[in-house]
Amino acid sequence: MLKTRIITALVLAPIAIGGIFFLPPLGFALFTGAIITLGAWEWANMSGIEGQPGRVLYALAFAGLLFALRQAPATEVLWLSVLWWLVCFTLVCRYPAGSGAWGAVPVRALMGVFVLVPAWVGLNHLRTGTLQFGEVSNSLLAILYIFFVVWVADIGAYFAGRAFGKAKLAPRVSPGKSWAGVWGGLVAVLVLAVAASALASASVFEALLLMLASVVTGFVSVLGDLLESMMKRFRGIKDSSQLLPGHGGIMDRVDSLTAAIPVFALLLTLLGWLVAGS
Repeated sequence: MLKTRIITALVLAPIAIGGIFFLPPLGFALFTGAIITLGAWEWANMSGIEGQPGRVLYALAFAGLLFALRQAPATEVLWLSVLWWLVCFTLVCRYPAGSGAWGAVPVRALMGVFVLVPAWVGLNHLRTGTLQFGEVSNSLLAILYIFFVVWVADIGAYFAGRAFGKAKLAPRVSPGKSWAGVWGGLVAVLVLAVAASALASASVFEALLLMLASVVTGFVSVLGDLLESMMKRFRGIKDSSQLLPGHGGIMDRVDSLTAAIPVFALLLTLLGWLVAGS
């Protein structure tokens, strides 16, 4: 299993790096749209859509939706995403109570739209926007930073949870997660924000704002993870798919990012550090 995971990571890493950091905006939109469409195919399974024809049709409809929304005002979509994740907070906290309200297949299928579309919009908003934070002006670094926020939060949560994780965060959704893991992850994110501010030669005020934005984003990323865990638990499956040998599915790898990306993109916009491209 470990060998399979390593081989898969070695194959996918250069593809992901090339697609995200070396493609022009249109190529970036197509590349990320393809990933989101595959994630939609997996979400169809988590929604309870049985049979490949139905899942493929859902994914194709999703691709069409992304195309239709290519010129949509990003800020409005990102605000809608924030409202959605507030709703998800309630859903996760109440589970399994309340599942009767969203357990129907069409409702779960619709939930995938609110999870995946804003992530794609947020990524492309970051890619085409103009960034100005300290001495940094390359918006690709903002995309790299949000990836690091999620990765660092996961690493911090892992070690803090192993050392101090007695109080469980959401045992009915994800028994392995603890409050100590959450706090450990957020501390790690704070350290990342301080380091990034120093590297960008940001002012003290900018650094403090980045720390706040990063902590909010790190906390929301946990919610993205919990929502997918809740959906899989309700569906009775372990992984979103087996597309990535040794790693499960695409949604298993990007669940935290689906929540973190739109929230972080909106925060950068509200702080005036990211201006929408033409």
